[in-house]
Amino acid sequence: MTTAAAVLPIADWKKTPVPLILTGLAFLVGFGEPMATLLRDWWSAPEASHGLLLFPLAIWLAWKRGIVPERRPQPALGLAILIGSVLLRFLSGLAAELFTMRMSMLGAAAGLIVYTVGVRQLLRWWLPILLLVLSVPLPTVVTGSLALPLQLKASQWGASMLAARHIPVRLAGNVLYLPGQALFVTEACSGLRSLTALLALGLLIGGLWLRSPWARILLVGAAIPVAMVLNAVRLFITGFFVYFVNPDLAKGIMHYSEGWVIFVFAFLILASLAWLLQRGEARLGKPA
Repeated sequence: MTTAAAVLPIADWKKTPVPLILTGLAFLVGFGEPMATLLRDWWSAPEASHGLLLFPLAIWLAWKRGIVPERRPQPALGLAILIGSVLLRFLSGLAAELFTMRMSMLGAAAGLIVYTVGVRQLLRWWLPILLLVLSVPLPTVVTGSLALPLQLKASQWGASMLAARHIPVRLAGNVLYLPGQALFVTEACSGLRSLTALLALGLLIGGLWLRSPWARILLVGAAIPVAMVLNAVRLFITGFFVYFVNPDLAKGIMHYSEGWVIFVFAFLILASLAWLLQRGEARLGKPA
């Protein structure tokens, strides 16, 4: 239940709308470009589309958590964070570096929160803040350097699974050669998208279901091997169908359906692990 003290800061802001409006306009002027490009990427870039879900979810979670009962503004610290974020915005704009520019926008928002409410509010909103950070697409140079090792590892594991089923396969880099067919493990099939989505999912489940930091860290960490293994399983299933059923099953709706089915399995695995960790928390929390 939201207490009267919890909504007092919002009531105060409503009594003095002019500073709030001016602050909002200044924020839009300073960070309108990173906002617009971020919305554009969320809508048009497949590797960034998870932001369309994470952003409203983060806002809803922040609203549910509400404002800290006792507001303790820290103007000096908040102003320092805000000035640093504005400088970062200016420098990243000169370098045309979108990721840093967008992170400076989040930093400026954090500075305003610290200025008006205090650091305790950021701690109260730790889960929505991390979800917002995950909603910002990584720089292309970073995704490229991460995608290649993931491509190669998925290709190796997928080829090993196919060979274990006595399916003739030859691996050359990120290409799996089957009789009469070659499967290219492209950057889109590296599993980086599913890894980002599973990290956000693990963070969300851990933040809502678990209470101890160690359990949350374990759950989020488990999302990495789960994503890698299931992506290799997806390659194995694709190669299996191509070899035994029809080569056309490596593309089209069947190929995309496999990705959704694998993601559902990944969600079930993370949910099961969260349940086990929750049981472990309960056992450790019981008095000896």
